[in-house]
Amino acid sequence: MKRLFAIVLLIPLSLSAEVSKLEYHGFTLWFDCKARSAVRFQYELDRDVGAIPRIKKYYHDPMLEPYCQQFETSSYNTNKNIEGYNRGRLVPYNHMDHSLIASHQTSYMTNILPQTKEMNRGAWHLTEEITECFRDYSRLIILGGPIWKEEIIYLPLHGVSIPESFWKVIIRNNEVIAWIIPNSKEATKGRLDDYLVSVYEIEQITDNAISIESDKKRTKQPESWDIGYCDKNSPKHWRGDWRN
Repeated sequence: MKRLFAIVLLIPLSLSAEVSKLEYHGFTLWFDCKARSAVRFQYELDRDVGAIPRIKKYYHDPMLEPYCQQFETSSYNTNKNIEGYNRGRLVPYNHMDHSLIASHQTSYMTNILPQTKEMNRGAWHLTEEITECFRDYSRLIILGGPIWKEEIIYLPLHGVSIPESFWKVIIRNNEVIAWIIPNSKEATKGRLDDYLVSVYEIEQITDNAISIESDKKRTKQPESWDIGYCDKNSPKHWRGDWRN
């Protein structure tokens, strides 16, 4: 186990001078000050021991310069001609609910980006449930981030652009599963398997090198990541508190 976690790294191939590494309690963000957005995230999880109640508030990071952050903490739908978007967490509250500080920091706007409500509560949410399931059986590394296309939709009230999609990689022992999930109304839970990709594909699109021991060009099939296993073998409330 120690050998695996020593070699699994997220290596930036090309970072602008505006990108900095933000170390929070339990997770890390790579943050582009100019875009006022995280460009990737990474964290590790062991067995779930937390149950801190969720607080429905969002905050600016008090340690980060105001000009680097989104202008508002309010709903993205306050922008003109924008509707149907949630304030989507990159690192979910429920994965950090072992720590009052860490769970609070997931509500910083540095960890928030616009996600369609269908994607946020659908396919993206299911990747979080998969993580919540298998963290009780193996130590996990989770990494991911947003992807923008050339024609972006800019939200002037918040000073941030809507990502076209989001990528995520989950690593356990020598097994890897990866997705690129479109930030669209079609990205429901039932469509998650449609978005399975190889680590190699993510590397090509995001310009990040992800060091793993398994075949980067192999697309992992989802059978061994089925949360039905946890429904049969884990405590009744293994999913935790996912209320919005």
